[in-house]
Order: sequence, then C-alpha cells, then structure tokens
Amino acid sequence: MTKHLTVAERLVSTEKDALLANIAAHSEWDRFLVEQAVLHFGEQHDDFSCNQIRDVLPDLGPGFLGAAINSLRTAGVIERTGQYVPSTSAATHAHPIAVWKLTDDGRRIARQRRQARAQQGRAA
Repeated sequence: MTKHLTVAERLVSTEKDALLANIAAHSEWDRFLVEQAVLHFGEQHDDFSCNQIRDVLPDLGPGFLGAAINSLRTAGVIERTGQYVPSTSAATHAHPIAVWKLTDDGRRIARQRRQARAQQGRAA
C-alpha cells in the first residue's frame, strides 16, 4: 500500500533533496579544506568541535560542514568523545553539537601529511 504524503511532508522532502544536492555539488577543494582543518585541530588539541572548525573556514553553505564531518567519522578519521557543546552558529540556536577527536588512523594520516609538507619544504 502506497503512503500518501501531506503537503507539509512533500515540502520538507523537497527542501531536504535540495540541501543534499547542494552538499553533493561542493568541490573537492571544499572537502580538502574541511579535512585539513580537522587534521590540524586534531593534532593541536585533544578534542574539538565544529565551532572551532567553522571559525577558520569560509562559508561552505548550509549542511556541508556536518556532512563532511560525518564522512570523516564514517571513514574512521575522527570519533565522538561522548561530550557535547552548544553550537555557536546563529542558525542552529545553540543546539548541542558533538565534540570530536582523531582516531589512531586520523593521527597517522595527520602525521604523514605533516611529514610530507616538511619534506617538500626542504626540497624547495
């Protein structure tokens, strides 16, 4: 049996589809920026939140930072600490957001990238 959606449900679904399409349209450069910021904060601090990451990134559009963070979590680069802090983004009305830390794999990736940059600097 097919479920009939209400007008409100159809509108929410349409908005969600548009948001997902916008997130998917972001460039590799945007994903690279988020990844670099996460690796940097993860190396410099025991833990971090999207509040700190958001402060150093250009505006990436609604939903992109969260999607990129979720992708890094799924890839095993970061993991939740179990702590939450209030969001500093005005759009989120201070709802709780997760505090993250690098996994062992994340620390390994960050270390390898740092060493590669150091070698490039010596070669130049």
